[in-house]
Amino acid sequence: MNYSVVSGDIVSSTSLNNEDRKLVEEKLKLLLENLRQKFNVYGRVLKGDYLECVVPNASQGLQVALAIKSFVKSISIDAESYKKTDNRIRQFKIHGIRLAIGYGKLSRYNPEEGIIDGEAIYFSGRAISGETTHNKERIVIKNTLFFASENENLNRNFKPLLALLDVLISKATARQCEVLYFKLMDNQEEEIAQQLGIGQSAVNQHSTSVGWNAIEEAVHYFKMVISKDSV
Repeated sequence: MNYSVVSGDIVSSTSLNNEDRKLVEEKLKLLLENLRQKFNVYGRVLKGDYLECVVPNASQGLQVALAIKSFVKSISIDAESYKKTDNRIRQFKIHGIRLAIGYGKLSRYNPEEGIIDGEAIYFSGRAISGETTHNKERIVIKNTLFFASENENLNRNFKPLLALLDVLISKATARQCEVLYFKLMDNQEEEIAQQLGIGQSAVNQHSTSVGWNAIEEAVHYFKMVISKDSV
């Protein structure tokens, strides 16, 4: 059985002040619980800023990754409270989190005991570890979405797709990311409007602006390809 394992590293987390760092940690706990209920995801936070999420239905890996991405980008951090010269906070606002989807088998998986071991988590972890920005004076971030597996055809096919999604989401506002997150969690626009306290027309406008139709197509494409590969 193949799994998708999504590993994530919060961008510029060490530059956040204590209050914002605690806010991010609390929000991540809420996110993981939501993902558990919706997708049966087992997730954990390590060292306060590093995520590991096992997606039992591997075809939902991209949907889960994009839900994480949009959720983190929607976290309200007041960039104005930081020094204007602090480029790291700007990078957090733009990218939020760096994510890699590792696809493959797990030799050991026991959520009750917190055990995850196998190629899927190795693939995702290696992709993230090679992209860290800790302790760098200048941050240059080109990509924040990755896919890794032993299947080179899958790796090649998904690379440009994730690069395009990366660009779309990096340009999205916090409100657009809120709407995107709820959409990725399969909420209808009327439900989203009620949860956010805005009109349904506003939800639709944010959805259109963030490129929901393209994102939805990408999620369906990923599901189709992974489902066929798993047969």
